[in-house]
Amino acid sequence: MHPMLTIAIRAARQTGNFIAKSYEKPDSIEIMAKGQNDFVTNIDKKAEQIIIEVIQKSYPTHTIITEESGQIVGEKNDIQWVIDPLDGTTNFTKRLPHFSVSIAVRINGRTEVAVVYNPMLNELFTAVRGQGAQLNGYRLRLKNSHELEGAIIATAFPFKAKQHSAAYINIIAKLFKKCADFRRTGSAALDLAYVAAGRVDAFFEIGLKPWDFMAGELLVREAGGVITDFVGGHNYLSSGNLLAGSPRMVKKMVLEMQSELSDLLKS
Repeated sequence: MHPMLTIAIRAARQTGNFIAKSYEKPDSIEIMAKGQNDFVTNIDKKAEQIIIEVIQKSYPTHTIITEESGQIVGEKNDIQWVIDPLDGTTNFTKRLPHFSVSIAVRINGRTEVAVVYNPMLNELFTAVRGQGAQLNGYRLRLKNSHELEGAIIATAFPFKAKQHSAAYINIIAKLFKKCADFRRTGSAALDLAYVAAGRVDAFFEIGLKPWDFMAGELLVREAGGVITDFVGGHNYLSSGNLLAGSPRMVKKMVLEMQSELSDLLKS
C-alpha cells in the first residue's frame, strides 16, 4: 500500500469516528456562520485538527491545504494534502446522516492519493494514481453509460452563488427532458465517490472548492471516468464548475448544457 495512503486512511478513520460520536451528541454541536448560507461547526474545526495532527506526525514537512484553516505551508510545498474534514456540514447539523471526510495528496501538481470516508456507513473509498479505485478493498469501475435516457444525475444547487440560479435551473430543465432523475445529497465528495461506484451515472456542480473535489476527482478517474468543466475543458480546477461521469456520458451532457450556459459558466 502507498505509504501516504496508509496515513490518509488513518486520518480519515480517526476523524470519522470522532464525527460519528459527535453526531450522537447534538447538544455539543456549535454552529457558526462563515458567510451567507455557509456554516461551520466546532466539530468541523476539531475534525480538521485531528487530520492535521495525524499528517504532521508522519510528514511534518508537507504542506496542508484545509477548508477551515487555510494553507499550512511546509518545507516541501511540492507535496500538498488537500483536506475537507466534514463535507456535508449542513447535513450534519440537520442530523441527516450523509457526510464525509475527504483527503487528497498532490505531488508536483498531480493528485496521487485519495480517500473519501463515510463514517455513518463505514464506507472507505480509496484511490492511488495508476492503481485503480476501491470501496472497502473492492475494485470500482463506473458504468460506461452512454445515453442520458435512464441516467441518474447527482447535482447541487449553487446556494453560495445564487447569481447562477437562472442558468442552473435552465440546465436542470434541459437535462430533465432526457435523463431519468436527479439526486441532491449534500456532499460533493460522496457524489463523486458514488459516480466511481456506479451508484449515479454523472455529477455536476457550480463553484466547488479544491477540497470539495480533489479526492473525488481521482476516484472517478481511477474508476474509468472523466472530469471536465461545463464546456468539456480542464478549467474546473480554477472555476470549480465540474462535470463527472463516463466519457460518453460527459460528452452527451456537455452538448446538452451548452445552450443554457451563461458566459460566466463557459469560462
